[in-house]
Amino acid sequence: MHIAEGYLPPAHAAAWAVASAPFVVHGVRALTREVRSNPESTLLLGASGAFTFVLSALKIPSVTGSCSHPTGTGLGAILFRPPIMAVLGTITLLFQALLLAHGGLTTLGANVFSMAIVGPWAGFGTYWLLRRFGAPLMVAVFFGAFAADLSTYCVTSVQLALAFPDPGTGFAGALAKFGSIFALTQIPLAVSEGLLTVLVMRLLTQSSKGELLRLGVLSKVTGKDKGAGRAGASGEEKEAAAR
Repeated sequence: MHIAEGYLPPAHAAAWAVASAPFVVHGVRALTREVRSNPESTLLLGASGAFTFVLSALKIPSVTGSCSHPTGTGLGAILFRPPIMAVLGTITLLFQALLLAHGGLTTLGANVFSMAIVGPWAGFGTYWLLRRFGAPLMVAVFFGAFAADLSTYCVTSVQLALAFPDPGTGFAGALAKFGSIFALTQIPLAVSEGLLTVLVMRLLTQSSKGELLRLGVLSKVTGKDKGAGRAGASGEEKEAAAR
């Protein structure tokens, strides 16, 4: 999800920036509402952003010659929903481009779309569906983080295949090539990120139980792992989440 500065054709870079912009704008509004309504959540918001920054800054060399990274977006998506993670992920990618030379400014829109938009939505959707069908909290958290990580690199493969189709087999051939390059290292990384996210969530159930109750991750009835995440929240919380 760190496509390098200047690597994409200008038209592709601009198109991904335009595609990402509405999600980020919506996320800014959602983040503003969250902070105004629940100022006590700022600490957990900061921790979610820091978790994303640290994990996605790790550069792990691939046997294929590229590098892979965890993403860290699954945790924040589960806690605060994907729109807010669009903002936290954008801030993360911007600072990494400026300070660490990971990614770039011209490719920021493409990187945001894969890591800060698709990743969180895939992770939250997986988590929500599993909770909806009665999966234990930590099982849903693991697969949510796994899906957020792996889907990010699937989208990156699509972005690169669109920009650089294979001369003989076109988009399909390029997609197979880029997908195979990332898949060799990203699946075990996604598993590792899922396990780490479960560990962090276990710590949060002990240290931030009140916040998890308010966010609907834990049931308000028992204060334990019960229900379907936000699907088990009160009507007032559902209405606030919808806004």
